Amino acid sequence: MSTVTSKDGTTIAFETTGEGPPLVIVGGALSDRHAAATQAGLLAPNFTVSAYDRRGRGDSGDRSPYAVEREIEDLQALVEEAGGTTYALGHSSGAVLALDAATATPGITKLVLYEPPFVVDDSRPPLPDDYVQHLDELAASGRRGEAVEYFMTTGVGVPAEAIPSMKESPFWPSLEAMAHTLSYDGRIMGDNMAGKPLPSDRWSTVTIPTLVIDGGASPPSLRNAVQALVDVLPNARRLTLQGQTHEVDPTILTPVLVEFLTS
Repeated sequence: MSTVTSKDGTTIAFETTGEGPPLVIVGGALSDRHAAATQAGLLAPNFTVSAYDRRGRGDSGDRSPYAVEREIEDLQALVEEAGGTTYALGHSSGAVLALDAATATPGITKLVLYEPPFVVDDSRPPLPDDYVQHLDELAASGRRGEAVEYFMTTGVGVPAEAIPSMKESPFWPSLEAMAHTLSYDGRIMGDNMAGKPLPSDRWSTVTIPTLVIDGGASPPSLRNAVQALVDVLPNARRLTLQGQTHEVDPTILTPVLVEFLTS
């Protein structure tokens, strides 16, 4: 494990593996650097891959009040650590963070975005107006399990009857440990999970080559979100991985990444 210091003094922990052009993996909600370990290992023959703990998670620090700009600065610190230029791979809300960072970080030279979870139509219920506030309240009052459950059912759309078995799984405590960061991801998504079209100009300055990927077995809301993003980005194309879901198989994703990033 290594660390960098973000602009506000927060320590950000990361691990680097492999050889070749730099690539930073930006995880989504409830993921730390260990969640990217398999993907990083598969990419290591072609890239110098950095996977990091976003602030508030794992071995990284945190500071209040939270602001999306601080997470962008965290990613910029990693770009600087990598030598000033890097590719970025973002998953879920991490894809939106990577995209936002690209608007302010010339050193990000190519983007791969896997299923940013926008809600752009009526293919699924929009998030409640008080979604982020409720997550904050649950975490602040120590109800971490309830925060994770609320995210799973309301944010992701997991059926309520599936939650009890999830709570019995070995990974549930690690999810509760990151529960206070769920509102961070909510703030990154902003009002783009409200069932409205994406703004046409928010990412208009992101002219770098961008590959936006969805899984062929994912829900319509995620697949529609991918197309909506491709429609507003200046230099993006869409790719569908047949049979894949939001939890994409790293062995399926790897050759796609290698082909796009090395071409």
